[in-house]
Amino acid sequence: MQETKQDAKLEARYQMWVALGGRVRLEPTARRVRAIVGGTTIADSRGAQLLFLPPPFNAYTFPRNDVRWDLVRESGAPVSMPGVGEVKRWSVTAGGIVKEDAVWTFPHPPQGLEPLAELVMFRWHLVDAWYEEDDEVFVHPRDPYHRVDVLNSSRHVQVSVGGVVLADTRRPRLLFETSLPVRYYVPKLDVRMELLEPSQTTSRCPYKGIASYWSVRADGTVHPDLAWSYKAPIPECPKIENLIAFFDERVDVDVDGERMDRPLTPWSVAPKNDYRKDLDDGAPKADTGTV
Repeated sequence: MQETKQDAKLEARYQMWVALGGRVRLEPTARRVRAIVGGTTIADSRGAQLLFLPPPFNAYTFPRNDVRWDLVRESGAPVSMPGVGEVKRWSVTAGGIVKEDAVWTFPHPPQGLEPLAELVMFRWHLVDAWYEEDDEVFVHPRDPYHRVDVLNSSRHVQVSVGGVVLADTRRPRLLFETSLPVRYYVPKLDVRMELLEPSQTTSRCPYKGIASYWSVRADGTVHPDLAWSYKAPIPECPKIENLIAFFDERVDVDVDGERMDRPLTPWSVAPKNDYRKDLDDGAPKADTGTV
């Protein structure tokens, strides 16, 4: 019964992804890609290909000759995955660590994906470390078609919750990210920081870095993890450093005096107070960007 439910969930996710424009495909990358488990390099390739699958399964695939097959053994029984058909599962043992079902191969890929039969996929979250060239990368492979643009603005942005103003600025930075709502990043001097309480929650975005969170206490009500900031964003996204953004899904945002509609996204529902889940997980959309 459990497998049937899991199969139905995977199929539903796949159909939603396809409806949003997702398409299973392989694309070569010019980057050298390495996968490391237990301090041992288990795959090292200049011929890797990016396999686009429904989130969170996007991953790199490697030619078989670029994989340490002496560290791999067959594990679970084959399963069926929407879009790719039969999946054969393998485990990796390296540095005294065993990663069950960390490796997938595709013995009978569907038409149009025939090269997949000669490639090996490592499940991203079951590998200890990933490198593109000599830079470590996190969360999932960066989509070459995913853009993040940060623009200086003189718009008047006001953020409030329950009628309490949290931020008021005429110097926001607007972050435009593929498939996500516009995010308004506000200087701390324009935020009522006395209403913000640091949270233990963090999340990691491959396009921006590690985010820290604040809960908001307004009129006696605590709104958990309502705002976030990147204290040290990755070098490709420096313009949001130490600015604060709020979840437009759960606050009221006025731009130049006009109330913005609240977007409907995976972050529309407030987390529980003990929320610690990485926000990059389970976003039901073709692109896998995060806040």
